[in-house]
Amino acid sequence: MNVYGSNELARDVQQAGYCIGCGACVELCPYFRNHRGHTARLFACSLEQGRCHAHCPKTEVDLEELSSALYGEKYEGTPLGHYRSILAARATGKVAGPFQGGGTVSALATYALESKLIDAAILTGADGMRPVPQIVTDPDKVARCGSSRFTAAPTLSVMNQAVRQGMRRLGVVGTPCQMTAVAQMKQNPLGIEDFEDPVALTIGLFCNWALEHKQLAAYLANHLDLDSITGMDIPPPPAAVMVVKTQDTEHQFPLEEIRPLIPLSCFICPDMTSEWADVSVGMYEGRPGWNTLIVRSEAGAELVEGAVSNGWIETEAFPGDRLQELAKAALAKKERSFRNANRRGLLQEGENGARPAMKVPQEVLDRLLA
Repeated sequence: MNVYGSNELARDVQQAGYCIGCGACVELCPYFRNHRGHTARLFACSLEQGRCHAHCPKTEVDLEELSSALYGEKYEGTPLGHYRSILAARATGKVAGPFQGGGTVSALATYALESKLIDAAILTGADGMRPVPQIVTDPDKVARCGSSRFTAAPTLSVMNQAVRQGMRRLGVVGTPCQMTAVAQMKQNPLGIEDFEDPVALTIGLFCNWALEHKQLAAYLANHLDLDSITGMDIPPPPAAVMVVKTQDTEHQFPLEEIRPLIPLSCFICPDMTSEWADVSVGMYEGRPGWNTLIVRSEAGAELVEGAVSNGWIETEAFPGDRLQELAKAALAKKERSFRNANRRGLLQEGENGARPAMKVPQEVLDRLLA
């Protein structure tokens, strides 16, 4: 991958409307800050190369390089990415619920802390509807971050903060764009001689899109008191609504009114299942109280095996018909996103050396767009 500085990052990502507010560039230096989901560069920077640009999931992401580095294989553009196994999973009673789903993420993160696989977990809590990144070292506090958010969160800002404080052996829970940023960081793209990978474990979340906090807040403020919000959910099809829970009741909003709030960045993201994580966890449609669990790496396999043998989660075989439906949905997002990115000139090297958001093997792109 080519690495540039914050001037190129600001121009190609922030000013172009492709920033998702993942937090990868925040807390690396004093120049970038995130406020209520919006990332801004406070000052210009003269550095020709910077970690802000190198880690960003919307600049120069070479999918072939990532696949080779993480899994030792070519990037084929398969619907679900590289994986070892796919399971149905849910938390046992060792982690206090209730959970929004099967509680698998909370159980895995708690077990990882309890068993000293990681020293700290990078999670996302909430203050009402506002996502709040957190560094969690107490296993008993993991479950407090267990509910779903549907607004982009600068989770990686506290990962950078933890690294700056000297913390290592971190476990990071995040969305596909955040897993892409962490994967880029782990490759040491600036070639730092004394580089030490601070991330021991990554747990990726399934994600089709995330909303920009400010726009969602403005929409909801017309219907309810924002301070009364206690949680959100999007039930599986055919519901087609977003459920917002308040202290007294629940409100339902048609997804057709919510979708216009989706930021441009989500429409060029080809990853639905966090392909660059050690394990990926998402909803299991049609089976409430369970999750879909994708095991991708050796570290992920060890995590799941340990969590099962120590009674933190239980797993079952994942049905073939459900696997086909999951792959179909993931492939549709991949094709749609590559098509959108290609139409906007964001794939490969553009005309006059324009910097791409992603680099995809041409034969893969031709096949998916055929």
